Amino acid sequence: MTSARAAAAELGTFLGNPREPGGPFSYRETVAAEERNELPEGAIHAIRSWGFQEFLVPVEQGGRFGNLEELFCVTRTVAQRNLTVAVMFGSALLGANPVWLWGSDEQKKALAAEILRGRLTCFGVSEADHGSDLMSSATTVRHTGGHLVLSGAKWPVGNATRARFVTTFARAEEGRRFSLLLVDKAELPPGTWAQLPAVRTAGLRGHDLSGIVYDEAPIPASSVIGHEGTGLAQTLKALQITRTAIAALSIGTMDAAIRIALRYAHDRELYGRPVYDLPVIRDTLLKAHVDLLIGECVAVPVSRALSVAPSRLSLWSSVVKFFVPVLAEEVVASMAAVLGARGYLREGVADGIFQKLQRDHAIASVFEGTTHVNLHGVAHQLPHVLRRASREATAEEAAGRRRLLEAVFCMTRDAPRWEPDGSRLQLSNRGHDEITTGWDEAERHLGELAAAPDPLPVLPELRGLVGEFRERSTACWSSVTAERDWDSGSVRAQSVATEHAVYHAAASCLLTWQVNRKDLGGEFAAGGWLVLCLERLLQRLDPSRQLSAHHAAPLERVVLDSLEKDGEFSLHSFRI
Repeated sequence: MTSARAAAAELGTFLGNPREPGGPFSYRETVAAEERNELPEGAIHAIRSWGFQEFLVPVEQGGRFGNLEELFCVTRTVAQRNLTVAVMFGSALLGANPVWLWGSDEQKKALAAEILRGRLTCFGVSEADHGSDLMSSATTVRHTGGHLVLSGAKWPVGNATRARFVTTFARAEEGRRFSLLLVDKAELPPGTWAQLPAVRTAGLRGHDLSGIVYDEAPIPASSVIGHEGTGLAQTLKALQITRTAIAALSIGTMDAAIRIALRYAHDRELYGRPVYDLPVIRDTLLKAHVDLLIGECVAVPVSRALSVAPSRLSLWSSVVKFFVPVLAEEVVASMAAVLGARGYLREGVADGIFQKLQRDHAIASVFEGTTHVNLHGVAHQLPHVLRRASREATAEEAAGRRRLLEAVFCMTRDAPRWEPDGSRLQLSNRGHDEITTGWDEAERHLGELAAAPDPLPVLPELRGLVGEFRERSTACWSSVTAERDWDSGSVRAQSVATEHAVYHAAASCLLTWQVNRKDLGGEFAAGGWLVLCLERLLQRLDPSRQLSAHHAAPLERVVLDSLEKDGEFSLHSFRI
């Protein structure tokens, strides 16, 4: 078991089974607190006593943030039980990352000590009138004598009231140069700043979503994170990390929603038999589980890429941030259909937690860049990716690609230690995309497996599916290269970027299988789940496609075994 899986299992045992009442992370306590617009009493104390905050602080600063995969897995475990708590710590990570990447030793030391004590930080970047339009930020900073003066309002900001340190995005009064500043509210003179009131939201009730106003607030010149004038690039780079981590919220939500609906379908009887026996219900549950496996194949490798190939995150994190939350929204909606009226109630099945899951997860596709913002980022890079893919790779480049993919997609070894260094993150992949540009190589590899003694029975199906993806992606990408004036903000470009995300997901599923097939063996290596994932992704391009029924039973056995043993719904379930 990798350290990431071990930490998640330890945390899951500590938090307990959410179906059992009594603990602060039980569904009953969570729903009761939700009614009061609060977090469950004792929840924050419990998770701090376990040490979750240590996963927000890099190892060299005294924490346990060894790689993003570890943080991803423990965040998923919390999100399965209470998404609001997971978002609270996610907001803290967002504020802390610029300091880990570019901060001075003094800034890192002060922030690490604050977080390790269980306290929070936040990122003041949004403004009421500008949203994600960072270039229009109206918060300003100017030099006066030996210090800086900060003015403006940041809203809405997660943890803005509870946090002591606010990483603040501000524009120099003279010109359009931006900086990130680590502001210590405890050091601001009275009258130079104020908290904005909490914002009422549909979901995440109890989360501190508020804001802060600076009014000629004096701060030390040493508050600048890194160098003055680099704040825009720093923000865009830091978001690559949290965009990837957000997928943990979505996968945790999918796991919880499927588990609730699956138990209900077995317990509830209609027409003299369990709801689960109805073909349409069974099909809906199977597809939801396949979607969860797809989401895992897409997101977890990119979390490992922060340690292995951080320069690839500018494109890959945008694909993850668009694709996985949208996938989860669809899964939650389909599980609501399984539950029927019970999914709408604030009581009853799973103590009424399902309606909270629906409302809480709605934010996942909005923050850290909306769906359209991330699709724009993908569309902007596509022409560069396709131009690079059109040339013949050297033998050295091909070998480098294989090494990178093996490290990124490995499920049985720890990801390398993350060494925070902002220079290793890039604003563009510079045309590199090892994940989606290897269909020809994938076909050759499957052909070699088919020619070996005792080939897997699933190989003819896989070869057919991979061939179809290669043809579809080639046709899609040819249409991009044929356009002279590619407008990454157009409706057409957003559509192509959406399709590209499907090819990225399909390649990620295939690579997950290829890299781990020998080590995991059994039903994982047999590949029936992979056929279902590829067919399910083709349904996004052609809704008339059907899933292969003969692969459903083996996957169903794994799912029901995981349900019985309270294991995660995951590719790792194949090892139970």
